[in-house]
Amino acid sequence: MKSYAYFLGCLTPLRYPGIEATTKISMKQLGVELLDMKGATCCPAPGVFGSFDLQYWLSVAARNLVIAQDMGVDIAVTCNGCYGTLQEASHLLEDEDRRKRVNDLLGKIGKSYAGKTKVKHVNEVISGDVGFENLKNKMVKPLKGLRVVAHYGCHYLKPRKVRGHGIFEQYHFIDDLAKLLGAEAIEYKDKGMCCGAGGGVRSGELDVALDFTLEKIKNIANVKADCIVNPCAFCHLQLDRGQIELRDRGLLKDTIPVVFVTQLLGLALGLPPKNLGLYDNLTQPTYLEKLGLGG
Repeated sequence: MKSYAYFLGCLTPLRYPGIEATTKISMKQLGVELLDMKGATCCPAPGVFGSFDLQYWLSVAARNLVIAQDMGVDIAVTCNGCYGTLQEASHLLEDEDRRKRVNDLLGKIGKSYAGKTKVKHVNEVISGDVGFENLKNKMVKPLKGLRVVAHYGCHYLKPRKVRGHGIFEQYHFIDDLAKLLGAEAIEYKDKGMCCGAGGGVRSGELDVALDFTLEKIKNIANVKADCIVNPCAFCHLQLDRGQIELRDRGLLKDTIPVVFVTQLLGLALGLPPKNLGLYDNLTQPTYLEKLGLGG
């Protein structure tokens, strides 16, 4: 069984523990074990801390990489922000001079980073370690009739040279996964648009963040999607909680259920919806009735 250190980040354990549960359960069923990272901290946030002090941002990230290094495994993440920080840090620390400066700081707590920890998004674990053919053979409950739209998020695909996923317009993992699981993947206007939360916008300018979200939801509503599938805990929060905030302000009447990518996967693997954290989402899983899994 392939093993990874599972970097939870901040939002998953605090706001959406269902993402952690469904990811661990689904991955184990597919032959991948996700191990707890004892002592892990905030990644820290990619666009905020690093903009103020690159050296200390990199040092905190390196400490997280060291935890996985000492476990003897690479890291898997379920947050685009954490992915952005830790993968970027892993990339930057391939430089020996930069790694030496960071290790001078880490040495004060008895740590040293060797520069070899790789960071994968759970999407890459599914597509690379599991593979679509294996996944197809494991599927129990095809999601026939479900109309799905994908939201990829910003940090997952950019910067392209570091992430290695190619040009946004050519990337379609979630769409392909949805089709494999029996759902219908629907295109919509401004698919690559930000959820609105990143870069501290949600914290500093909530009205601006919600304006982004409202535009995105309107475009998705126009194609009559049953749910929005995403790979990022922070995007998940903005699209889920953001719709409730918009509704409370009288700016949105009907919400569209938000689903994390491994929650969608878990349904197709035949796992009970209550075990996947779907009812913990603020936008309730109304699509379950269409799948014959309850309301």
